[in-house]
Amino acid sequence: MSETPIYNPEGLERLPLHLFSEKAYLDYSMYVILDRALPHVADGLKPVQRRILYAMSELGLSAAAKFKKSARTVGDVLGKFHPHGDTACYEAMVLMAQAFSYRYPLVDGQGNWGSPDDPKSFAAMRYTEARLAPYAETLLGEVAQGTVDWQPNFDGTLEEPKLLPARLPNLLLNGATGIAVGMATDIPSHNLREVARACIHLLRHPDADIDALMRHVPGPDFPTAAEIITPASELARMYQTGYGSVRQRARYEMEEGDIVITALPYQVSGNRIMEQVAAQMQARKLPMIEDLRDESDHACPTRLVIVPRSNRVDLARLMSHLFATTDLEKSYRVNMNMIALDGRPRVMNLREILSQWLGYRTATVRRRLQHRLDKVLERLHLLEGLLIAFLNIDEVIRIIRTEDEPKPVLMQRFGLSEAQAEYVLNTRLRQLARLEEMKIRAEQAELAAERDTLQQTLGDEGRLRDLIIEEIERDADKYGDERRSPLTERPAALALDDTELAPSEPMTVVLSDKGWVRAAKGHDIDPAGLSYKSGDGFLAAARVRSNQPVVFLDSSGRSYSLQTHTLPSARGQGEPLTGRLDPPKGAAFRAVLGETEPGCRWLLASDAGYGFVCPFQALLAKPKGGKSVLTLPEGARVLPPVLLPGSPLDRVAAVTSSGHLLVFPIGELPELNRGKGNKIIGIPAARAKAREELMLAITIVPDGGSLLLTSGKRTLTLKPADLDRYQGERGRRGAMLPRGFQHVDALSG
Repeated sequence: MSETPIYNPEGLERLPLHLFSEKAYLDYSMYVILDRALPHVADGLKPVQRRILYAMSELGLSAAAKFKKSARTVGDVLGKFHPHGDTACYEAMVLMAQAFSYRYPLVDGQGNWGSPDDPKSFAAMRYTEARLAPYAETLLGEVAQGTVDWQPNFDGTLEEPKLLPARLPNLLLNGATGIAVGMATDIPSHNLREVARACIHLLRHPDADIDALMRHVPGPDFPTAAEIITPASELARMYQTGYGSVRQRARYEMEEGDIVITALPYQVSGNRIMEQVAAQMQARKLPMIEDLRDESDHACPTRLVIVPRSNRVDLARLMSHLFATTDLEKSYRVNMNMIALDGRPRVMNLREILSQWLGYRTATVRRRLQHRLDKVLERLHLLEGLLIAFLNIDEVIRIIRTEDEPKPVLMQRFGLSEAQAEYVLNTRLRQLARLEEMKIRAEQAELAAERDTLQQTLGDEGRLRDLIIEEIERDADKYGDERRSPLTERPAALALDDTELAPSEPMTVVLSDKGWVRAAKGHDIDPAGLSYKSGDGFLAAARVRSNQPVVFLDSSGRSYSLQTHTLPSARGQGEPLTGRLDPPKGAAFRAVLGETEPGCRWLLASDAGYGFVCPFQALLAKPKGGKSVLTLPEGARVLPPVLLPGSPLDRVAAVTSSGHLLVFPIGELPELNRGKGNKIIGIPAARAKAREELMLAITIVPDGGSLLLTSGKRTLTLKPADLDRYQGERGRRGAMLPRGFQHVDALSG
């Protein structure tokens, strides 16, 4: 099918559907982009905002006027300039009146205009009243001074300004957000005085780069007093590219041990924070918080009090967790997309925005001065004709009385222009009294001086620039204020993990022969005295804290770790570890280990006579699969791990099934994270391979301590002097134990 329009005899245009759809969608897209969603760099307003402000000025709602019902304003806007929904129009008006939404509000509202906790809680337009805020004068003050282009309204009965003659870069001051078709905009607000200084600097130094401008505009300035914690390098990148993000964090202070939050991030409500913190408290994720209160009132708009459970709580760490898990810290996207002076949407950096606005402002001031100059010249021209008539008043009166058409006669007789003659004819006789000559000449002199000044300013770029700078400084002094959002670089917020969130209580983790586990409160319980399932019994126990991990070692040499506070209570008989862990087929759990103190170490060994010292942290592993720690020779079994007391003078004692005992310094064993380890006691290779001789037990003898051997019902205590007979180098055969103790059941140092 042809892609060119086809005309039929009825005069109807026919188009292929894909062409019609494409054109219709593009037209709609451009309408949304240009006439609804994106602000203009000149005045920083969207069309609906511009029309609301202009309609209010036409209604006479200046900052000094009486308030009028908002419904009256909305009705004028809809009926004259913006034929869309009244709800959307009113919401746009409300946004410009909310001091917590706009850095410099444009509308002064009376009544319920919403609150920071619920910005949408404003009353209906029939209840609220409004007028223009003082700051709106910077946008509307020069509308009637020939500074703007006009366009017909939607029905062609009225004219409205295409743009407002902004005396300040309102786009940066109040920011903007909007979603168009295929593009969006998110421009943060800034401080008026800072932006004014940057504009003045750029006027005086047209080649200034963004780094120079950032010395005046270091970052955004939100309506709230929360801290901006974005690093300066990221802010510089944002201003360089027009893209980025800004992160704002709540401010707090300490009062008698309590945390008092005094400022929240932009568009964050105190109610929302209370809900988020309370939800974590109910889920038992914040055991260190005892109470939470909202003490906000008119005197203190933001005052949220967090009461810690004790003075031992790390408050800085707690707040870091809350920053990471609640809206006490919030990130805002920055996308400085706007309609440029050429009418096209694009993303601009800081320098481009200021340059474009200064170009618009310069053209606006030039138009204002030229408009005033035209008025002055016109008035001087009329005064010149009036003075001629005054000096020839008798002749003028005669001509008016005797001539049917006095205007052409006056023009011919006195050389007046048509405008001068018309003005003379419309002048009252009382204005031609004697004293009027002095007034006319005084006004002529005053206007002539103003004319000269205007012509000089328009003809001199330097004078024009100085005038713009003077006006910016005057408005900055009148409407500017101090920065609200301090710029402070802070470390990244980190959420507390499960270990830190759990209360620190003494716990005893009990492991049974069949691999069932449970945790009892306290360190003074008797694990062997607990009840066990039929055919099961006590195997091992570890005394730890409830907020610490516990490690399980299986018969294949793999280690696994679980958080103690997640284990079942000892009130019952526990649960099988295989429900949480996934050991190799046929492997059984043989030991449970805990971190008795930071940096503790354990001696791991196999009955093949090999072993090594392993830090507790190296034993931690993912819960399900664990990790291989102790490599076992073929057929070897894991011996119960032994906790090292910590002294370098401690000695290792190892005994074999043949009755050989070897004692050597602990320093001779290597410290490894995993592996087979080194030979601890010498066992002939053939006997070890045939499993005819094994290392039965191993223990640590503290420096100056004794060794207790158990064989059946008999015990033997070897004092330090006795142990010297069994002292040797690691890996040696050792010495034979006395008769009756050549089959040792247990060793203990």
